[in-house]
Amino acid sequence: MKPKAIRGMNDILPEKSATWRYLEQVLQEIVHSYGYEEIRLPILEHTELFRRSIGEVTDIVEKEMYTFEDRNGESLTMRPEATASVVRAGITNGLLHNQRQKLWTSGPMFRYEKPQKGRYRQFHQFNVEALGYAGPDVDAELIIMSARMWRRLGISRLSLELNSLGTPEARKRYRATLVEYFSGVKNQLDQDSIRRLERNPLRILDSKNPELQGIIEAAPVMLDYLDAESVEHFEELRELLDIAGIAYTLNPRLVRGLDYYNRTVFEWVTDALGSQGAVCSGGRYDGLVEKLGGRPTPAVGWAMGIERFVALFEACGGKAPDTGADVYIVAVGEGTLQRAVGLAEQLRDAIAGIRVELNLGGGSFKSQMKRADNSNAGFALILGERELSEGRVGLKPMHTREEQTSIGLDDVASVLSRKLDKAAADAGAEDE
Repeated sequence: MKPKAIRGMNDILPEKSATWRYLEQVLQEIVHSYGYEEIRLPILEHTELFRRSIGEVTDIVEKEMYTFEDRNGESLTMRPEATASVVRAGITNGLLHNQRQKLWTSGPMFRYEKPQKGRYRQFHQFNVEALGYAGPDVDAELIIMSARMWRRLGISRLSLELNSLGTPEARKRYRATLVEYFSGVKNQLDQDSIRRLERNPLRILDSKNPELQGIIEAAPVMLDYLDAESVEHFEELRELLDIAGIAYTLNPRLVRGLDYYNRTVFEWVTDALGSQGAVCSGGRYDGLVEKLGGRPTPAVGWAMGIERFVALFEACGGKAPDTGADVYIVAVGEGTLQRAVGLAEQLRDAIAGIRVELNLGGGSFKSQMKRADNSNAGFALILGERELSEGRVGLKPMHTREEQTSIGLDDVASVLSRKLDKAAADAGAEDE
């Protein structure tokens, strides 16, 4: 019987990994350009961390977490999201006391959901978090940063939805209004909504049940219950987005699925991936640090699922740059393999970042040239017995009609470096 991957946990094969690697590189370059630094976090955390941060009355905590007891009887959970872990790490390591932090992290997350396209039990997320920043300027920066990603990658089928949840006090007043409203239509609610009615009625607004959408649309709107300070914060954010030329739509039903959000919440949504519309989501969580045992610290961030990001990039016609070898070394005849091994190492020493593939496993000249072609290398270096005796090597361009030339072994690195630079410049000119 063949071994199988666990349902909802997928292998990412080499041809797809190239796209992942390219997109992750672009993401890292962009967040670094805004001054964000990487933090690496454990996959396992104490279960209580997520109960306190995400909220007891959420699908994640109630139904989806991978939780178990270790040999010491401690309840541990494979992280379902990263923000709580970032905050925990900040508190644990003293990063937040009289400090401000701009951090990013990425890696696998785990939720026991029904697997479907764009939604898996092991999924990957890229998170950006700014801790210690209270003003709407950092909210705007995070949204503008995400918009830069779409422009850089040529992704156009996205729109931004924006809302404000106000302060906890404003939410408390709004919550009372929602309870009164939904209690009046209780006989029309599903079981999940009835269960949430008293404990967390805002979660009803997040329901995907199509039979409830009319009731939800008629519900009171949070924006009508905002406190004056949150109104000012939201208006300043919108002004900054207008100045930056970032188009958005106000969505008063946008509440996000986690309890720790307050004030600004936003989502980038697309129509290119079917029902899985949200691609990048975030907002403020000013009370979370204090809730988890730290000092009061304002904070804001966003998260993006890499699987959906890759799918959207490809749906919009995106393609990762060619990742084939730069040069493939063909060695045919007595004594050539030994010299070819040295030549490959010489090139790796001399030319930073070069990708050299050396023919392994022998084979005829014809079969080796076929492998060189399959490697998608820009050039083949051909070393036969005659070339070896003359201290020379053949240099054959693989993607142009240029003739093969013969160059001295001592000159290979310098000649090849110039040709690779020229090929890169020509490719850049074509892209422009």
